[in-house]
Amino acid sequence: MQSESCDYLVIGAGIIGLAVARELNQRYPAANITMIDKESDVASHSSGRNSGVLHAGFYYSADSLKAKLTRDGNAALRKYCQENRLRINECHKVVVAQTRDEIPDLYELEKRGKANGVDVRIISEHELAEIDPNARTCQRALYSPATATVDPVEVSQRLKKELIKKGVRICFVESYVKRISTNKIQTSKRVIEAKRLINAAGLYADRIARDFGYSQHYTILPFKGAYLKYCGSDKPVRTNIYPVPNLKNPFLGVHFTITVDGAIKIGPTAIPAFWRENYSGAAGFNASEMLEIIAHQAQLFALNSFGFRDLAFEEVQKYNRSYFAGLAAQLVKSIDVKGFREWTRPGIRAQLLDTRTRKLVMDFVVEGDKWSTHILNAVSPGFTCSFPFAKMIVDSTAKS
Repeated sequence: MQSESCDYLVIGAGIIGLAVARELNQRYPAANITMIDKESDVASHSSGRNSGVLHAGFYYSADSLKAKLTRDGNAALRKYCQENRLRINECHKVVVAQTRDEIPDLYELEKRGKANGVDVRIISEHELAEIDPNARTCQRALYSPATATVDPVEVSQRLKKELIKKGVRICFVESYVKRISTNKIQTSKRVIEAKRLINAAGLYADRIARDFGYSQHYTILPFKGAYLKYCGSDKPVRTNIYPVPNLKNPFLGVHFTITVDGAIKIGPTAIPAFWRENYSGAAGFNASEMLEIIAHQAQLFALNSFGFRDLAFEEVQKYNRSYFAGLAAQLVKSIDVKGFREWTRPGIRAQLLDTRTRKLVMDFVVEGDKWSTHILNAVSPGFTCSFPFAKMIVDSTAKS
C-alpha cells in the first residue's frame, strides 16, 4: 500500500473541515495540507443538508462556545459571501410566543443575546405585523435583524475551489480505516503520516477519536432532520418565524425558514435515527451501528432521559404531513397547510450524547493533544460558526 506524509491531515470535507483547511492555509501557506473524505464531493452530509440559516447567537448562554462563535461566525460568513458574490437572503428572524407563559423565555433570549453582543430586541404585536403581517404572537416577540440565509452547498463549493487553487490536496472517496501509530493512519487507499491530524468527520468523529484514545464518554446519537417545502403560488410569510424553544434541549422546534432563493419551508424534524446515515429506507444500513444506537435509545427511552421518550413520540408523528404542517400553522395567522407537499432532502444531525449523564451535549466539544485534534460536537449552529471555530482549532494546534 502506498505511503506518504503531510504537515496537516484533515479528515472530513464538511464545512468545519473546509474552514479548518482554509485557516491552516492562510496561516501556513507553505504547509503541505491534505484532506480526505469518504464521499465524492464536499458537504455531502450535514453541511450540505442544513437550512442555510446564518444564526445570530442569542439562544446560547454567554459562557458557551456557541455564543461567541455564532456571533462572530455570522459576520465572518456574511463577509465571505459578499466578497465572493455568493447569495445572501437578508430575511431576518422573529421568535414568537404562543402563550403568555412563553413571554418570560423571550426576555431570557433577549438577555442572552445582549450579553453576547447580538442585535436583538423585544417587539410588540404591532411591530411584528410591520415585519411580517402573517406572523402571530401573544403580546410580544423577539426580533433578530442579523439572521439571514445562504446556500450551504454553494458556500462549501466555493471553499473547495479556493483550497484547491491554493494547493490544498483534497482526496475524495477515501475513508479513514484505522490508526497505525502515533499519527500514522491507514485509509481505504494509502497510509498517511501527518505531523498534525484534525478529525472533523462529523457523524463518525467519535469513532475515529476513540482510535486515538478520546471520546471515551461520548457517542454520536443521530437524529433525522427533514423539511417540508411550500408549493403554493403565494408567499404567505416573508421572514424566518420560530417558536420559543425548550432551552433544556438543543432543538429549536418546527419553524418557517425562507431559503436563499425565497422558497418557504417548515421543519426540521428531529426523529431518532437507527444508524448514522439513516436518510431514507434501508439506504446506508449498518447492522452494527443499529445495534449500538438502539441500545442507547432503549435506555434513554426507558428512563425518559432529557425527555427522550416524549421527544420520540412527538417526532414520529411528524411523518404525517398534516400534523407537521399544523405545528407550523400555529405560528401564523393563516396558511394553506395543504401547500406543504414536497419533502426536502433529509439530513442527519450528529448529536453528541454523554454516556455518563445520558444527556445530549449542548455545546461544542473538542478533545486532543499535540498530535491530534478531535471535533466531537459541532452541531447547529456549526455551519454559522465554522470560520471562528476553525480559528479556535488552529489556535489550539499552535499552542500544543
